[in-house]
Amino acid sequence: MPIVDAPEQFNQEDLYLDLHSTMDLPVYLKCEGFNFAGSIKLKAATEMVDAAERQGLLSSDSILIESSSGNLGVALSMIAANRGYAFECVTDARCNLATRLLIESMGSRVKVITEGHPERGLLGARLDYVRERCESDPRYVWLNQHANPNNWKAHYRVTAPAIARRFPKLDVLFVGAGTTGTLMGCARYFRQTHPGVTIVAVDSVGSVTFGVPAGLRMIPGLGAGVRPALLDESFVDHVVHVPEAETVRVCHQLARTGFMFGGSTGTVIAGARRWLAEHRPTGQVTAVAIAPDFGERYLDTLYHTNWVREFYGPDVLDGLSTREQYTH
Repeated sequence: MPIVDAPEQFNQEDLYLDLHSTMDLPVYLKCEGFNFAGSIKLKAATEMVDAAERQGLLSSDSILIESSSGNLGVALSMIAANRGYAFECVTDARCNLATRLLIESMGSRVKVITEGHPERGLLGARLDYVRERCESDPRYVWLNQHANPNNWKAHYRVTAPAIARRFPKLDVLFVGAGTTGTLMGCARYFRQTHPGVTIVAVDSVGSVTFGVPAGLRMIPGLGAGVRPALLDESFVDHVVHVPEAETVRVCHQLARTGFMFGGSTGTVIAGARRWLAEHRPTGQVTAVAIAPDFGERYLDTLYHTNWVREFYGPDVLDGLSTREQYTH
């Protein structure tokens, strides 16, 4: 076992869940999140902070600031606490309570934006707030995960090569689209080193990332109200949009087999199922999907029956199990 003195030094990179038995799906799920931050965002956070330090952007009185739906905020709060920086995470009401409490427990500040921009939604309002803070105080340093190339470089350098080593004959890779850092890093790597791999981006219905109309989204992680600056669609072969109700059903279906994942994972699996049914109906394929995190931080939303029924209707969980559906 490794011995570490900083949280970012440990990350389990080579764990995959075979979805053949649990979902009857020919997909290997790359399980990110076995690290001290609990998600894939630890990689991007580390890469961006390291780059800012190399460039001389950070000093002892710097205040890191970032817009995050949750997981990057946890990772940055952890790194900031370990390295002695102040950190302010700008999020909105969709961020899970457990995530906000984690960030605050490490000494960071959480700013919750409650009013969305009339055209760019909650993300647009979050970004406006960050810009205002940076303009008002020179101590603020904005890493800007939505446009920072070190976001995708983390996955070009670490995530994608790990998949290629484990699956040298990979046919298809399914990646969720949030900031598109993971998507772009993996897509660039495979385009350059294994051009035969099909890259499928999975997004939420209501996200504007790939040019569809904006709509209400309640599950944090994937999707965006503002097109990510990192996105280059030339590296993406196919895009699948998944309704959030389907995300909920997939997450609960997996939970009933003993595996709890976050909403982004449910969306990616649902997207993989949709794409494979159309493009590989025989199932003769080697496919990997990336699971960014686990489900414990979503107990008061995604896995809370009353919350689910309020936003997705009373029948959304019907038929998942022969057991009675209990109300929390």
